[in-house]
Amino acid sequence: MRKLAGAASAAFLVMLLIPWTATAQTKPRARALGIPFDGTPGPLDAITDVKGVEVGHTTLISGSGKLVVGQGPVRTGVTAILPRGKASSDPVFAGWFSLNGNGEMTGTTWVEESGFLESPVMITNTHSVGIVRDAVIAWRVAHGQPEGSEYWWSLPVVAETYDGYLNDVNGFHVHQEDAFHAIDTAQSGPVPEGGVGGGTGMICYEFKGGIGTASRQLDAKSGGYTVGVLLQCNCGSREQLRIAGVPVGREISAHKVWADAKGAGSEDTGSIIIVVATDAPLLPHQLKRLARRAALGLARTGSTSGNGSGDIFIAFSTANPGASKLTGVSTVQMVVNDAMNPLFAATVEATEEAIVNALVAGQTMTGIDDHVVDGLPHDRLREVLKKYNRLAH
Repeated sequence: MRKLAGAASAAFLVMLLIPWTATAQTKPRARALGIPFDGTPGPLDAITDVKGVEVGHTTLISGSGKLVVGQGPVRTGVTAILPRGKASSDPVFAGWFSLNGNGEMTGTTWVEESGFLESPVMITNTHSVGIVRDAVIAWRVAHGQPEGSEYWWSLPVVAETYDGYLNDVNGFHVHQEDAFHAIDTAQSGPVPEGGVGGGTGMICYEFKGGIGTASRQLDAKSGGYTVGVLLQCNCGSREQLRIAGVPVGREISAHKVWADAKGAGSEDTGSIIIVVATDAPLLPHQLKRLARRAALGLARTGSTSGNGSGDIFIAFSTANPGASKLTGVSTVQMVVNDAMNPLFAATVEATEEAIVNALVAGQTMTGIDDHVVDGLPHDRLREVLKKYNRLAH
């Protein structure tokens, strides 16, 4: 059984997480394979290029062979995105958008009403949303602010995609301590990608998917702002996949996993959660506009956001600290609407690249009942791009 206590549990997590984190950080990324992208990335080409943002993962992998509900095999986890890091509980302006609603992102009605994101953004599997939501509340209570300024209620933002083809999704293997671990170990710097955290058991365009991230740095004329994207990619059919405009999915044939998983055959199904971060001073209605643009980045990779897909996006800004103060009048700044086009373009570009980064980082995985999902083969990808004269180098 995965559930351990005390020091044994901590030791298990360390043993499990370190190899996957190290592997994810040293894997080649899409640009290293010669895939061309528009725009200028930040130094890390990750959401953590937005100053203050921290990301943490808990990755749960155990067992093999026949599915025994409650025992495994386990291929799942949880990912945490902290807008201002663990050191600050200052809410950020935010806006959200549902491109197709066959999915879940909790807490969004209050984001819509208040304009603020007050908690980490957590991403996990479909049937672990509840436990992760409750865990975030417990974490915030345990890390409460000084008396008189503490939060006595919380509506966390927790999103999901479905990993039941590879994972014992009905076994409820994500626990409170896993959400705690993802938050407590969140950090700036390079972000592990592929089959880690909430993305552990995810499938994207019928290749192994998972977590992907990218960023764009605007030039000084456009404000010098940074836009970062982190997503959990679990959507699309093989035939839809396009990389750098090339019909990669049609060129690289493989076993149709979604036909087994959902009976959907070649339909666009699954889900994708996209988190957009920026240091540009934007108000909530402007951040909703930014969140909508993530849909265009998704479309660049071929998705049509089918009926069975949960495609839900949230955007936040780390600018305007202290805007949520409890009394008085807050003075805030905003980019004028006519100057937002570079931010829109950056969101589209970073979303597209983050999806491809998730695919490039994905490694072949065997899950429940020996289901196998292939990683996107790098050599074949380069051959296809070269065939269409789209290989950068």
